[in-house]
Order: sequence, then C-alpha cells, then structure tokens
Amino acid sequence: MIGMKKVPISPYQKTLGMCYFPRMLNKIRLFAAGELREDFHDFLGDGLDGRCCGFLKVSYDEVKEKALGDLSDEAILKWCFEAGRVLDDNDLVIWNHFLTKLGWRDHATERVDARKAEGGLEGRDDIISMVEFMEIDEGRELPQAPDQVISALV
Repeated sequence: MIGMKKVPISPYQKTLGMCYFPRMLNKIRLFAAGELREDFHDFLGDGLDGRCCGFLKVSYDEVKEKALGDLSDEAILKWCFEAGRVLDDNDLVIWNHFLTKLGWRDHATERVDARKAEGGLEGRDDIISMVEFMEIDEGRELPQAPDQVISALV
C-alpha cells in the first residue's frame, strides 16, 4: 500500500521482559522512514515514551539516536541498563503492570474515556486501559486473558 501510514507494534510486545519498549523504538524508526501515522507524531518522546525513558533513567534523545543506528532492540535496552539503571524482575512487574493498567481507575481514566469517545467506542466497556484502547484503535484484538499476557511479560 503505497503512501499508507503505519501504526506502531502492540504495546504488549516486549524486549527482555519489558513491554512497550519495542513499540517506542518502532515508532522512532517508522517516523524516521516517513511511515508513522500522523496522529502519533506529536507524542514522540512524550507520554508513555517519556515514562518509559524516565523509568529506565535514560534520555529519549539518546534512545532515539540508538534506535536509528543498527542496534537491535535488545542491544538498545542493554545500553539503557548500562546508561540508566538495570531492571530486575520486580522492576519489570511494576513497569508492566503500570503500563497495562494505565487508565483503569487512576489519573488517566478520563483520558481513556475521552479517547474512546473520540473514536466512537463509548459503548466498549471491555476497553478499560490505555493499552486496550491502543489495541482496538490500531486494529488489533484485545488479549483473551489480560492477566495471562501480563504474567508472560516477565
């Protein structure tokens, strides 16, 4: 499909047990190639990208530089562990649960509800988190058992 812009990979995708990280790198690469859907442009480096880098204690600009090089996702995350901080299994559980539950009865609930309304999904009571909204908005199905997805992330 020539000229067709792409959505990033699922936030459930993981690198070395960390969900969302490969999505952030995928968005960087798609944008650089001119292939990222326009509605993602304004939040590059902000939102969950910023939270992810903050959790890793690294600069988004440095991650971006690495992502545009020839390093694999795993190599970039290992660099993050060296430049920022190493994540242990407990850190991964905390991050993965934060990410996959964001918007469920917390400070982001109103944002999820607004995004659902914008997308004509107000009646979708099965969409309770930002990640679930992303999945549906980007044309993917919700996982059958979210708790199984989360436990498999670590």
